[in-house]
Amino acid sequence: MGLYIAESSEVIRIAVGAGHRPRSFLMAERWLEDLGPVLGQVDAGADGAVPVFVADAQTLRAITGFHLHRGALAAMHRPPLAPVGELIAGVCPGEGLVRVVVLEDIVDHTNVGAIFRSVAALGAHAVLVSPRCADPLYRRSVRVSMGTVFLVPWTRMPDWHGGLEDLRSMGFVVAALGLGDDSVDLDSFARSAPERLALVFGTEGDGLSPAALGSADVRVRIPMAGGVDSLNVAAASAVALWALRSSATV
Repeated sequence: MGLYIAESSEVIRIAVGAGHRPRSFLMAERWLEDLGPVLGQVDAGADGAVPVFVADAQTLRAITGFHLHRGALAAMHRPPLAPVGELIAGVCPGEGLVRVVVLEDIVDHTNVGAIFRSVAALGAHAVLVSPRCADPLYRRSVRVSMGTVFLVPWTRMPDWHGGLEDLRSMGFVVAALGLGDDSVDLDSFARSAPERLALVFGTEGDGLSPAALGSADVRVRIPMAGGVDSLNVAAASAVALWALRSSATV
């Protein structure tokens, strides 16, 4: 399944706590004590099954190509991704409010990480990403998410447009966030939002594709002022998830 890089002691702790398996560690010596419990948990070290490489700051920079200001990296094994149906069944086995975020071709890893953080903070249940969406386990995505990419259930939708129809067959209303003459104000939509809701967000700049918009049950817009027509996709996801949160959230 390949590897990904977890950066910083806190992100490494969250990844290991979520059950992800490390292949190796690279860090400055001063982080050995801080990460001691994690290293012991995964049998890492000189006599363990997982190697730990220690170097000074200059050597770390030469190896990684950047200043490792948080002092520690871990090469982690990627966990297998669940099929969409299996993931959805796991996060909403019964009745009740369910919020799933769907990302179409988001290219900026910072935005992907920020969206995952909002999903975790505002009580949404899962993230589904299109085949061309930026990798949630890319180092910058992981760092910006503060490790929430390890805690939020997510997977890729191999059949992108057919996948939106599959969500509808699972009882979800598919709501596309975007502008248009037929779009509904977010406040109005939130007052009578369905229990099972899939919120679809599009790529930076162009937004959702015509095919994705055509596959949606409803188009929802966030009211704007000051001559601004839209928000950054990460900010828009936070606003929408806040408006559509369950009463038990926050």
